[in-house]
Amino acid sequence: MTTSSDRTAPDAVQTDLVQFLTRRTGKDWTADDDVFGSGGLSSLHAMELVVHLERTFGVSIRGGDLQKENFRTVQRMSELVERLQTAGDGGTGA
Repeated sequence: MTTSSDRTAPDAVQTDLVQFLTRRTGKDWTADDDVFGSGGLSSLHAMELVVHLERTFGVSIRGGDLQKENFRTVQRMSELVERLQTAGDGGTGA
């Protein structure tokens, strides 16, 4: 079970994701940038991003959570991590 002490602060998630994206793409990002619409991410980067989120924040992204809309911006990815950590089971399994 995930406890409140196991959850990562949303600002910390966003900071980590912006740094991750910048390292992978060489581009500066903000929390609201559309990472797919700008052509900034390849399919390989997208898969690396899923693995990074799972390993860094202790979540499991499966089924219905693997929707492009959940990964469109750093803000949305941060919300996904928060939701999965709050759920305590690592994912909705939808």
